[in-house]
Amino acid sequence: MTDAALSRRRITGAATQVGTEVSINFGSSLAGLVIPIVGSFVVVAVRQLVMLVVVLPVYRPKRAELTWARLWPALALGVVLAVMNVSFYEAVHLIGLGTAATIEFLGPLAIALATSRRWLDAVCAVAGGLGVVLLIAPGTSDAAAIDPWGVALALTSAATWAMYILLTRRVAVGLPGLEGVTVASIVSLLLLLPFAVVTFDASAFDWTVVLLLLGVGVLSSALPYSLDTFILRRIPPRLYSIITSFGPVIAAIFGWLVLSETFTLVEVLAIAIVCGAAGTAIATQRDRPKSDLEQTAEGLV
Repeated sequence: MTDAALSRRRITGAATQVGTEVSINFGSSLAGLVIPIVGSFVVVAVRQLVMLVVVLPVYRPKRAELTWARLWPALALGVVLAVMNVSFYEAVHLIGLGTAATIEFLGPLAIALATSRRWLDAVCAVAGGLGVVLLIAPGTSDAAAIDPWGVALALTSAATWAMYILLTRRVAVGLPGLEGVTVASIVSLLLLLPFAVVTFDASAFDWTVVLLLLGVGVLSSALPYSLDTFILRRIPPRLYSIITSFGPVIAAIFGWLVLSETFTLVEVLAIAIVCGAAGTAIATQRDRPKSDLEQTAEGLV
């Protein structure tokens, strides 16, 4: 594959990733509207159900190919998806979309810093941590106090998001088409379904709630997760993380537009510090030179 073709692949992947960031955060703001009515487990279960409705007609796992060696990354991804989504939505419910999304972004930041030994990365790590501390410190928000359980859930979502990035890359490279994301969605739904059934309240449902749940499923799962395998075949995890560094800002915008969240000047500054630290750390990383074998494999994907 020529350099020009590889460049076009990266541009296409990056542009698609920007679109998925908007889609995910708009979907999260809709989830913020419906979680107080039906609960996080029902919302996430519907997300995964919508995802399966979209991908199963395109790909149905073949029983003969369901071996442990091939599928364990997809199975692990399903567990990560369940924990990541439930913890994030509960955090949104307790501390707001803008704050939860900013704390959650510590996950991709950790990916960028995990193998680095540069002084600049140490500065970025400290700045990102200070930004989060500033965001959740008493007296910085309009609320009387930030819910500590909400912060813990957002941190859990951050850790699982880091796992999601690494596992999705492995699933995208190791499994064809939508095989990996289909298996992961099935696993996630099976894990969440018992909790959703227990918390299900039929009296809370009307057409508005149903439409909101469908919107969350399409915008936050079916569309972005289907595209993530497409994206991560075209751009490396570092570039993926650079683009997602804009996520907290997009989340804050949708939190303001859809959920009527308000932000103090200190909170806006804190979100900007976290995004700036993450963007700087990720953008200044140097890619490891690829071997001839890796370059050949990339050209065949």
